[in-house]
Amino acid sequence: MAHSGAVHPGSARPVVTRTSGGLVSGERTDGLCVFRGVPYAAPPVGPLRYRSPRPAPAWHGVRDATAFGPVSLQSWLPGSSEDSLYANVWTPDVKGSRPVLVYIHGGGWFLGAGSEPDYDGARPAVHGDLVVVTFNYRLGALGFGLHEHLLDEETEGYSNWGLQDQAALVRWVRENAAAFGGDPDNITVAGTSAGGSSAWQLALLPELRDDIRRIVPFSVKHVWRPASSASPAESRETFELLARGLGTTVRGLRDVPAPLLRDAWEKIFSGPPEKREIGAWREYQGPVVDGRWMRGHDFELPTPDVPTMAVYARTEGTFFTTGPGYPYPGPLPGDEAQLRAAVREVLLKGTVTVTDDRVTAAIAAYRAAAEADGLPSDPVGLWSAIWGDALFRYQITRLAERHAVERPDVPAYLMEFAHPVAPPLTGTPHEATSKFLFGSYANEVNAPHYGAGPQERLVSDTLIDLVASFARGEVPNSPHAPAWPVFAPARPSTMILGGRCVAEVAERTALPQLAHWDTAGWVPVPRP
Repeated sequence: MAHSGAVHPGSARPVVTRTSGGLVSGERTDGLCVFRGVPYAAPPVGPLRYRSPRPAPAWHGVRDATAFGPVSLQSWLPGSSEDSLYANVWTPDVKGSRPVLVYIHGGGWFLGAGSEPDYDGARPAVHGDLVVVTFNYRLGALGFGLHEHLLDEETEGYSNWGLQDQAALVRWVRENAAAFGGDPDNITVAGTSAGGSSAWQLALLPELRDDIRRIVPFSVKHVWRPASSASPAESRETFELLARGLGTTVRGLRDVPAPLLRDAWEKIFSGPPEKREIGAWREYQGPVVDGRWMRGHDFELPTPDVPTMAVYARTEGTFFTTGPGYPYPGPLPGDEAQLRAAVREVLLKGTVTVTDDRVTAAIAAYRAAAEADGLPSDPVGLWSAIWGDALFRYQITRLAERHAVERPDVPAYLMEFAHPVAPPLTGTPHEATSKFLFGSYANEVNAPHYGAGPQERLVSDTLIDLVASFARGEVPNSPHAPAWPVFAPARPSTMILGGRCVAEVAERTALPQLAHWDTAGWVPVPRP
């Protein structure tokens, strides 16, 4: 039986290992060692704000590694701080040479943390025999965008500091994997939403090509402007607006108290996107194309030249419209007029103007496809489907198709995660996958929504099996799943995971709905 996922302090014993910075003392229980709050880079504070990450200073003696470090500066989670560049490691033992799974948390590039309970790495570490690493990276005003006046003279960098942190973490893992019983030559990078996007982008960096062996991007929010990115000119304008509002210069932003900087940034991006002073970053504040850390938006670039297991949730949009976790504040659309207003609001997340014809076309296409497939065609159901497909599933599936055509020699697998939430909630929402990858579906917060019975345990075990075997360099496999072929658009080759069948290889659902976006002129089309 796999580990329950919890470390019980009463039964924990110290375990010490040597990292590049010095000795760290974590906790050992039967079959599991946990190290929390291990610095992977120097605190990016004071003169290091808006500079490339520096190596963590070495320490003398044994550093306590039993408590998580602070979360990165944000308004969402309490106790946030600029001093947040810490990693957490779960491993069956500090001896050995196991595959390493690095997981990047999501949160739209402006919230979240690797220490959140959803990402407790115990179950995948023990059940999958993996070294599991989570961490924090700079977010929001301190993490993304660019401006030349924020130049780091030592590295010549002036942009996308959160991506730089992630790259530094991967290098730190390569250097320290053996200290935690991991194989430094076998690192798989995974993540959900913005974290999945980050995994994708890191795999495109030439300097990490020998460090990242494969990626598992879950529910990727692929980056494109204006939905989740800005042009360099718009980014410069944003930092200049931020500085003026704080009574300083762009260079002077390094000296502004961090909470004031955070609050001023959030004010710029509050309210409806069409009424903001800055037209870009309409939904999330992701990386900007800078020619260095981000060389282009995902639809413009080749897919990563590493084996990939891409995963999406069957109804990504239900997370945003009806919960759990991040429900729409309401009211929910109840008639045609309210549906049109809600769909317009979704479309304004990805473009500056939305015509009535574009709203009409999206609703008509989704209503016709839903009725043909026997899917919900009520206003909330249509709205949720449009939200999830337009912002997430469309580009995930089209990029998988393009990869199959352009890189047939690099194996890529596609999964549709379909395990439903409990009524009165509906569908399989965005971020459902993390609950099953980490086994956190059964904790007291998630269990009422996701279930905590033998079926959920089986789905979780199967997902961990598939990811762990992939991380070992195998064709992803599980005793509970059929053989999984490399994805090929022309044949049923998608792993459908969850629900009554647990796992089956079949065709993707909602293909007619996705086809609408091919000609909608709204989301970029990454065609082969």
